[in-house]
Amino acid sequence: MALDFNMPVLVVDDYRTMVRIIRNFLNQLGFADVDGASDGGAALKMMHEKDYGLVISDWNMEPMTGYELLREVRSDDHLSRTPFIVVTAGAKSETGAETETVARTAGASNYLLKPFNAVTLRSKIEALFGDGA
Repeated sequence: MALDFNMPVLVVDDYRTMVRIIRNFLNQLGFADVDGASDGGAALKMMHEKDYGLVISDWNMEPMTGYELLREVRSDDHLSRTPFIVVTAGAKSETGAETETVARTAGASNYLLKPFNAVTLRSKIEALFGDGA
């Protein structure tokens, strides 16, 4: 599957600032159609209304976590093939490696540990879609 900078991308994070940062990174990379959602429930609703080519979601959110969102997406026949990148800073009770294992087992396409920059984000996206060349 080739990288398409015109595909709609959904960024999910309960911190508006993080949504804005990731949206800015995506815009710098050439993505123009970037939407934001404040939690997994809102994201799931948006995904049923619009076909997203990529979802980038925080792991630790409330009321619906990134893990719960990922499980819902992977269990929905219409949404299950959507590329899904998990973003997390980890938590006190878990290491980044443990979170990555759980995320990949649940069906995450790729994984990003905060903090990251546009170059790192691009490499994770390119790993899913190729370099667009």
